[in-house]
Amino acid sequence: MTMVLGPTQASDFSAPWKDADRALVIDAYEYNPIDWAELATDKRIVGFINKASDGMPPVYFCFGDETETRLCKTLWKRHAVAQELFQTRKVVAKALGLKWGAYHLARPGNPVGQANNFINFAKPGPEDLLALDIEDDDPTKWMSLEDAEEFVRHVHRRLGRFPVLYTNGKTARHIADNKYKYRLLSRLPLWYARYKPDIGVHFPMGNWQGYALWQFSAKANCGRFRCPYRVAGTPNDIDVNVAPMDAATLRAQWPFGGLIDAQPDYLASIPVPLSREAGLAGNAITYATVVASPTFSEMIAMFSARWAKFRSSFQMPAVKTLLRLPRGIAEYVAWTRKEKPSASAVEAAPAASDPVSTASTEFDRGLR
Repeated sequence: MTMVLGPTQASDFSAPWKDADRALVIDAYEYNPIDWAELATDKRIVGFINKASDGMPPVYFCFGDETETRLCKTLWKRHAVAQELFQTRKVVAKALGLKWGAYHLARPGNPVGQANNFINFAKPGPEDLLALDIEDDDPTKWMSLEDAEEFVRHVHRRLGRFPVLYTNGKTARHIADNKYKYRLLSRLPLWYARYKPDIGVHFPMGNWQGYALWQFSAKANCGRFRCPYRVAGTPNDIDVNVAPMDAATLRAQWPFGGLIDAQPDYLASIPVPLSREAGLAGNAITYATVVASPTFSEMIAMFSARWAKFRSSFQMPAVKTLLRLPRGIAEYVAWTRKEKPSASAVEAAPAASDPVSTASTEFDRGLR
């Protein structure tokens, strides 16, 4: 399942949708009207990705005052209608020969619950693309990147494959700059959202060598009079994506269930992807082998050795003899005349027993 996205050509970063050989994909949500007969006339459209779940599902039991109960029931009705529309579109799209996909709009909190909601809502088949939509890296409004890591991990635990990561240029760059922190997000195939004709200077090449999909057209840059690309049977604000490959190659790579290549030095904590058959069979996830972390006692021994070396660097050499000096002038004169040893005698004297003692400290002891 490990996926390899090779380096894209330079033209794939500069208005690639103008190349008639590049495959296109539509993504929509429940309020986008679709004329399927018209849509089918555009032979460049290979796939259709529909919004599935949004955060957590509504609470199951409605309680509270009349207003709260009415709001609860309205949310449940909307949830049920959206799920019914999702499944209907799935049947129609596949009947027209389109590849199918689903994305989850990530909200703050409970990544495992959101992953379960996504899977239960979308009911994905083995050939359906899955995507995690992180609109921005503001954890007060959207799912935090740490929670997104757990979301992706739980999807893999349940389905044996990984989703695609949908995000904007700023968030993608942040993940790329911190790839050793976000070891799963940085290895997901990238669904890149940027509404400029050229992205070469903005694309996070330090981590991703290319994109799986580039959302180049949306409400932000497509209006009544001007649009990068219009798809028949869809409104002006429909999201259109281009792939860095032709239709046949995109069909072969769909649904991008693996991980992109990574440097060997940070494969340690990444679960080794299983085949789709093994994942669906519920086989256990295996992990890359790593060197065991040092034990507590080993760390204590290392720090003790370094501290001893550091302390010894401040020790002064011991003098080879310690002499009692006279106290007064008279004693000093008498000592210099009768008892002052020669330089050779000092050199020949035995070493002091206290390695940290100096002449000044011994003289101070004599005074005391």
